[in-house]
Amino acid sequence: MKMTLKLFASLTDYLPVEAKYTNIVELDVASDTTISQLVTQYRLPDKLVHLVLVNGSYVAPEQRSTRTLLEGDVLAIWPPIAGG
Repeated sequence: MKMTLKLFASLTDYLPVEAKYTNIVELDVASDTTISQLVTQYRLPDKLVHLVLVNGSYVAPEQRSTRTLLEGDVLAIWPPIAGG
């Protein structure tokens, strides 16, 4: 099934080279793929997976291992951001 992965800020370093400037990669994944499985597949450090949205809706950390992705979903992940 087709879905979109968007990584922001320092997480763009984990995208394929051709996607680093757009921060978007189109994926073809199994229909039972969970958010946590994608995080593992892209080797994203757990401490950098802070804000997770699917189609603009927040997904709490305790739901990420069971929340499966659907055809056309957009998964967006941000690291913790510090500012001042």
